Parts: sequence; structure tokens; C-alpha cells
Amino acid sequence: MIPRKMEKALLQRAKFYPAVFVTGPRQSGKTTLLKHSFPEHKFVTLEDPDLRDYATNDPRGFLNSLGEKAIIDEAQNVPEIFSYLQGMIDSSSGAGRYILSGSQNFLLMERISQTLAGRVGILNLLPFSYAEISTATALTAKTNDWIFTGSYPRIYDQNIDPRIYYSDYTSTYVERDVRTLKSIVDANTFMRFIRLCAGRIGQLVNYSKLASDAGITSATARSWLSILEASYIAYFVQPYYKSTNRRLIKAPKLYFTDTGLACYLLSIRDSSQLDLHYLRGSLFENMVMNEYIKSQYNLGAQPNLYFWRDSNNTEVDMLFEEDGKIILAEIKASETLHNRSFRALSSVAEHLAVNSDNRFVVYDGLYHLSGKSGIVFPWRDFSGKFNSGDMANALR
Repeated sequence: MIPRKMEKALLQRAKFYPAVFVTGPRQSGKTTLLKHSFPEHKFVTLEDPDLRDYATNDPRGFLNSLGEKAIIDEAQNVPEIFSYLQGMIDSSSGAGRYILSGSQNFLLMERISQTLAGRVGILNLLPFSYAEISTATALTAKTNDWIFTGSYPRIYDQNIDPRIYYSDYTSTYVERDVRTLKSIVDANTFMRFIRLCAGRIGQLVNYSKLASDAGITSATARSWLSILEASYIAYFVQPYYKSTNRRLIKAPKLYFTDTGLACYLLSIRDSSQLDLHYLRGSLFENMVMNEYIKSQYNLGAQPNLYFWRDSNNTEVDMLFEEDGKIILAEIKASETLHNRSFRALSSVAEHLAVNSDNRFVVYDGLYHLSGKSGIVFPWRDFSGKFNSGDMANALR
């Protein structure tokens, strides 16, 4: 098993709360992590139709059969169980009694917050980060290979061809599980919509244009995007607009949780195609964004991530706040840097009073440089720095 950096946060939560809930996309490694971290807990999965039927028809009897400590995998399959868990938890003062997992976030968090508020610690597990996979396997994959292959554990555990893996993943989970969340009947239109979303990675979301291209209404486009977000297929990065001194763009930007899945949806069949692909820069940006978000989730924190873009199209890809300070990072897919690489960064930094120690350019090159305009990091080094809880000092 490749060690997961979330394990420390997971064990810590289990010392504080009677229940811990780990959510994330299908096949991100939740079951493996929970079994490894809590070997003394009885394991049951509500993917099993017999257990699911038992839990649905006799939830109290099902919970009593689990004993004092249990892992309940894919708990979203019987959402009613959370109401009964509340009573079981309140009758016992022990911490870490129930460890729950779920792969669909749609309405599930609302159910948990209503029934287990104050009783449950919540964590999000995404597929491998580069820091995890490179530490465990001494991986030195080329950038395009990492983008194309993606980061789902089974690909690495079983050496599966990414094209085969994502074809099966799309058929099994995206088409089946995601569609059932809102009973989407037209599978072809839904898949065309997802592929159109993949073609808009790193772009501002234009609901009307996306809906028109997919042949659906704007309301449907919003609904389907919410499904993709709830299912951990895609996510949004919101604009930073706390400053009122400029007219700022307020539409979010769209990214995919895994670049390998995005490549499959874009019909990229080999990593060498990325060299000349028109979305290579966007996929590189998506990859760096993912590394930051994974690092924060693995620490048990929520990503405090934004982007900056004003009406003059001055844009900085990443903006996050830590201890009241703003940190800016611009992402460049090239292996060579130019003076213009700092142009937008310097403009926004001056406006927000961000000093040069908190300005970064992340690129696909090899050298770590610093100067009066800011600090330059190869993306692999930048990714490793993310795993510190003190981002501002770790990046220096």
C-alpha cells in the first residue's frame, strides 16, 4: 500500500469525534485507507445488496450487529442510517466508534450536518498527489505522462493502461452513478455535456454558452454542473473580489478533479499528443491546482483558493490567504521563463500590497530562482511544499 498523507489527520479526527466521515470520488482509495488505519474495526460495505437491504429495512438491528467499532463503506447507499447513528453515538461516549465513507456528496453532507452535527469529523480524500506517488515509488514521470495518466490508485496498483481505466471508469461510475443522482435519461447528451466541460478547463464558466453547445437549457447546465461537482468529477475555483477598487470578474473557473479523466474525455490517447495540444496549458494549470487542493485536504483543511481576474483581463491563477496574508501564484506550462511571466503577478501584487516573498511563478522547468519580482518554482518542488501546514514559510 502506498501511504496516504491524510492518515495523520484521519487518526487525529478519530481521537476527537465519535464518528469520522471520509468522502471523495469513487476509487480514490478510501476503503484501503480506512482498513489500513483502523484494523480493529469491523468492516462492512453498503455496496453489498444484502447488507444494503438489511440496513434499509432494519437500521437499528444493522447497527447493533456491528459491535463497538465499525467501518461503514459507501454509507450514501442508505442515507436513512445517519438518523439512527445519532442515537447510537449519543448512547456511547467513545471516540472513533464509527468510520464512514461515501463517494457521492450530493445531499449527503446536508443529511450528515442535520443528524450528526458536532459528532462527526469530515475529510475529503482525492486520488494520489504527486508527493504521495513520487515518495513511494521514486516516480520521476515526465509532466505530460503525469497529466495523461492521472492519479487514481488502481492505475498504479495494477499497472492499468490509462485509456482502459478511464473508459471503464466513465462507463461504470460517470455514466451510471452520476446520472442516477438526478435521473438523467439522455446518456448521450449528458456525456457530450461532460466532454464540453473538459474542453473548458481553466475557463470562466459561461452557463448560457455551455448550455447552447450541449443543446440543453441554462438551468439544466447549472444542475448538471452541480452534479459533476457533487460527484467529485469537476470543481470550481471562485474569484477573489474582496477588493472593491477594481471591476472584477465574478464567474468561477472550471477544473477537473483528475487530469487523466479529462484527457480521456478530450480523446487524448497518448501523452505525446499533449506536446502540441491546444489545451496543454490548461491541463498543466489544472494539475497544479489539483496538487494544492489535495495537499490541503490531506492536512484536514479546506482549500482557501481563489483566482484574480479584472475587467482589463489582468489575471493571476492562484490566490490563497494564510494568517491574514495573501499569497499569489502564476502557473506557466512552459519550460522557459520570460520577464512577461511576472507582468500580471506584479500588477496584482502591487494592487493588493503583496511583497515579493509571497509572489510565485510555477513552471515546467528545472530551476528554483528568486528575485525582486518574486520566486520561481518547478511544479514538482512547488507540489512538495504544499504539504506543509504553513504555506507562506514553506514556500520561501
